[in-house]
Amino acid sequence: MATPSPVLPRPGGSGQNHSAGRISPEGSQVLSKRRLQDLVREIDPTEQLDDDVEELLLQVADDFIENVVTSSCQLAKHRKSNTLETKDVQMYLERNWNMYIPGFGTDDIRPYKKACTTEAHKQRMALIRKTLKK
Repeated sequence: MATPSPVLPRPGGSGQNHSAGRISPEGSQVLSKRRLQDLVREIDPTEQLDDDVEELLLQVADDFIENVVTSSCQLAKHRKSNTLETKDVQMYLERNWNMYIPGFGTDDIRPYKKACTTEAHKQRMALIRKTLKK
């Protein structure tokens, strides 16, 4: 079972400087411009992002993380707990974003959902198999 983590207060409650809902650079920002550039280089070494695009992506990441943490804290509070646990974050991500992060939380084996094949697909595959046998 995962070790519970304490519930942290929302940013902004301790006099931090905010502009348009964003934590200031001296605040605790999860994704920095440098890390974002590194992630882009991992995908395509020749790609360069405009400053406006970088700012937008950083804002989207910060908003996403803030929403996940806030909603997960609400789930923990609903369970009548003062501790934010992995299962709270997992439940929020699974229910609202259809995201499953393997390796955290429960030991349940998640069933693999096989995509249902249409009749047209079955006919195409039969035709391909037939032509390959010749």
